[in-house]
Order: sequence, then C-alpha cells, then structure tokens
Amino acid sequence: MGAFHAYDIRGVYNKDFDRDVAYKVGYFLPELLSADKVLVGRDARVSSDEIHEYLLKGITDAGADVYDAGLCTTPMVYFGTAFYGFKASVQITASHNPAEYNGMKVSRENALPVGYDTGLGQIRQWIESGRESPVAEKKGQVHQIDVRKDYLPFLLKYKEDWSGLKIAMDVSNGMASLFVREIFGDSPAYIYEDMDGSFPNHEPNPLVQENVEDLKRLVAETHADLGIIFDGDADRVMFVDENSRFISPDLMIAVLGHYFLEERGERGYIHQDIRSSKAVGEYLTPMGGTMNTWRVGRAYAALKLRELDGVFGGELAGHYYFRDFYYSDSGLLAAILITNVVAKMKAQGVSLSQLIARIEKYQNSGEINFRIEDKLGAMNAVRDYFMEQEKATAYMDFDGYRVEFPDWWFNIRPSNTEPYLRFLCEATSRELLDEKVAQVRKILTEQFGAK
Repeated sequence: MGAFHAYDIRGVYNKDFDRDVAYKVGYFLPELLSADKVLVGRDARVSSDEIHEYLLKGITDAGADVYDAGLCTTPMVYFGTAFYGFKASVQITASHNPAEYNGMKVSRENALPVGYDTGLGQIRQWIESGRESPVAEKKGQVHQIDVRKDYLPFLLKYKEDWSGLKIAMDVSNGMASLFVREIFGDSPAYIYEDMDGSFPNHEPNPLVQENVEDLKRLVAETHADLGIIFDGDADRVMFVDENSRFISPDLMIAVLGHYFLEERGERGYIHQDIRSSKAVGEYLTPMGGTMNTWRVGRAYAALKLRELDGVFGGELAGHYYFRDFYYSDSGLLAAILITNVVAKMKAQGVSLSQLIARIEKYQNSGEINFRIEDKLGAMNAVRDYFMEQEKATAYMDFDGYRVEFPDWWFNIRPSNTEPYLRFLCEATSRELLDEKVAQVRKILTEQFGAK
C-alpha cells in the first residue's frame, strides 16, 4: 500500500491502491474522526467513479451517512467541510498527477488536513493488520448536497473590476472548469476548458514547464496582461506575465501583500514554506507583514496558519492559504485576488513583469532533484561542507535544512512523495549561484552516487 503519504492517499490506481482500500478508508474514517456524516466530492478522473462507489459503500457500511457533493474542486470540499460543520470529508483526486493516478484528500472538522501523522497512518495500520469491518446494524444513507450554491457566491464577493485587463487561461481540463466562466466571464482567452480526466492536452501540473508552453503561446498571441493556469483539482494556480514568462509561485505571495496588507490594511503573520525566496519577506515586511517559515505541504501549512491566526500564505508549489478561507488553500480564490492586484497595477501603469521585477532580487536555481539512497547522509554532508566554509546567518532544521549566508542560501530536503533529494538555492549573482550548484552536484555525485 504505497499510496499512504505525508499529506494524502495517492498513487497509481490498481497498483498502489485499489477499490478494497477505498472501501476500508471509507469504513474506518467515521471512527477515526468521530463522525456520523461524511462529505464526499470527486474529480473527473476515469477511476474516480469506482473509487467513489467503494468509498461510499465503506462509509455507509460503517453506519455513517454520506453527503455526496458530486464533481468538485478540492477547495470546494474544504469549504463545504467548514461551512456546513462536517467532522470529516474526502475529496477523491490525484491533484496534479498524471491520469493513471488517483487518491483521497481527507479533512477533519474546520477543514483541517488529515495527514499520515494525524490519522492516515492509523487507517493504514488498521487495514494492514486485517482489522475486520462488519456491516453496521443500521447502515448509513447517501444524501446529495449542493456545495456550489454557497461556494460560488463566496468566491464572487472578492471579485473587483477587471474590465481593463486581458486574461489568458489554461484550465488544464481540470476541475476549475466548474467555475471559471462564472467568475472570469467570457472575455478571457480560454484553452483546455473541457473537463476531461484523461488530460488529453497536457498533464495537469503547471510546475512542469512543458505543461505551461501552450499558455505562454496564448498570452503572446492574445497580447494578454496575465496568464493563469490551474492544476487538476484547482487547489493550485500559477501565473505567466505579459511577456510569457512563468512566475515562480513563491513570488506571488509577495503580490498578495498588495491586497491584504496594502488595500485591506491587515497586519499579522504571513506563511511561506522553507523553499520560498528571501525576496518575499524582504518585500512584505516593510508593508507590515511578519513572515513565518515552515514545512512544505498543506498538512503542515494549513495547521500552522491556523495556529498563528495568520493572514495568508503560500508555497513554492502554487498553494495559497487564506484566513478568509478557513486557513485552507484555494486556487480560484488566489486567482481572483491576484487578478485584482494585477488590474489595479495596470491602471497605475505598472505591468505584471514590472511588479515582479520590484520583488525578485535574487538568482534562483529552482528545485533540482537528485536520486539518492542515503538521503540523510547526503543532506548532512552538504550542510556541513558549507557551514565549515562560511558563518551562517540563519539555520532551519525542519523539512531538511535551510541555511542562509550573507550572499546566498540553500534548502536541501527529502521528497515526501518521491525517491528524491531536492536542492534549491538562491544567490545575489548568477556566477555565485552557478558556483554553489556545481559544488553541491560534485558532493552528491562523487560521495553519494546521485543520479
């Protein structure tokens, strides 16, 4: 059962997990979360219907009721969980993964994420131990629920005047297609708007640059001010500027500061993950934000933002979290708020590329993946090598290591979902950046046989 991960259950369907696992997840979930009713949504992947059938059977056999929301974005299920007061919910999705993948994202009361350490590991243990799952004397019932009727108005209340803006949008054949026309109207140039869980045009992962190429071309062809691309379940969103340049998602955390800190005048914590550019904090602190850096992934970010009562936050992977949204992430809400900022900036004669140029002060390597067996040994070797050479100005030892020096910094961390060690660094010059990346490659290949 290789589908149980730090953040969710996810893998190749009928290889990493199957309908029997879906059934048992459904069966054990009400007990795990002390829930007598469970909200369930699903994406449009080919395997989602079968998983849905067996998940619902498991929940109802355990004696709990199902409130079936049908086809949903993942944030729509988060919204429904908190808004209607469910103690448990499941979204059937594999998010940005290829079509052969599927999975389940589980939430508890207030849309708090359930990760491996907070419940999924227990379910896995119950399944692997062969714990019995007798059918309850009184089986649960399945009810239909319309979350959309409350979720769409919630999103629309954030929409401002975009009449002076040209928008290009790639919906990635994913779940954002449920809402984009009603939010953005007919004026944007759309591609891959039809919901199709086989993802015929490109994989629904905007972090892979080849998946963004069609949007870049569309921006150029339509002379758009802003390009927007969603992942498969619409919990993530990424952006392209008017020059068809992909913008690193962490820099958009800084852009959101114009809405929350400048326009609304809010003050408080802003969350970023351990991979985020130093430029984000340097831009937001003078605006009144207090930066908090924490581990990668919703299972950690949403909990941390709630713990701090933070205003908003984001991650390098394109998740954006909002106190306004139950401390959860929503790709559509992020897209609305960032479009608001871009529209206002254009009215002042500032393009998106010019705004990003104000924020982006460093050369960045992006995440580089190394396939390595001894991940901990490799991480320690890289850390020790540089800390012996130069005095660190900051050191973080959660989610791998983040070590900062006067002119550069790096993060090295093990992947939670793949057999890789991930390295990212940032420097004040391209020459310094290239030098540090080359040194890391040398250490990892010569000492640890990195591929």
